Amino acid sequence: MATDETWMLDELAHAGPEHLDEEFIAGYDRKQGFPDPEPHIAAFERLGLDGSSVVVDLGAGTGQFALRAARRFGRVIAADVSPAMVAAIRAKADDAGLGAEGLAGLSVERAGFFSFSPAAPVDGVFTRHALHQVPDFFKALALQRIADMLRPGGVLVLRDLIFDFGPAEAAGVFEGWFAGAAADPAAGYTAADYAEHIRTEYSTFRWLFEPMLAAAGFDITEVSYEGRLFGSYTCRKEG
Repeated sequence: MATDETWMLDELAHAGPEHLDEEFIAGYDRKQGFPDPEPHIAAFERLGLDGSSVVVDLGAGTGQFALRAARRFGRVIAADVSPAMVAAIRAKADDAGLGAEGLAGLSVERAGFFSFSPAAPVDGVFTRHALHQVPDFFKALALQRIADMLRPGGVLVLRDLIFDFGPAEAAGVFEGWFAGAAADPAAGYTAADYAEHIRTEYSTFRWLFEPMLAAAGFDITEVSYEGRLFGSYTCRKEG
């Protein structure tokens, strides 16, 4: 008998309209500030992943991590729910000549936390600034699905907007965050962008997020925070 999953989240509806907009995506890397994927790749390597490993990038965006990681790991699967993002990754891969360099291990799929299913357990999962697009209930489900797709001892590396403070501190922390925002929306995120994120997306508190990791069967091996707002985690699946 088929399971009724009418209660399941529509990830595309929660992706944010800008992530479906080709015009926005054309300037996405500039607005994001070209984050260096090297620290995340190194986090996988510290826990033993290498040129034979399979790594999944969930919420891959324009492929900033996936394209670099494809040069270091055996196979990288970049997955995103946005058709426009998937097209952007494929265009970048073509421009980079990955096929010509023999990096056929890079594949791209239109899928998300609740629709991506690997053919076999994978060695690593990476996700950056994607979990905040879903409410906490679905974050917990997404982390469980990630654990289920990893082999025992597999590695999760993630970075996201996660709040490392208590509710009473929110106004003060946000005031400092807004003060450092970009003035030009084409060049970076503005104070208005940050305020919209707080109101309409689903960043959670650290003291709620870390128990979700534990409930999914992850041990945190490394954690760091930037400005009490951005958390980076390296986790190993138990067992």
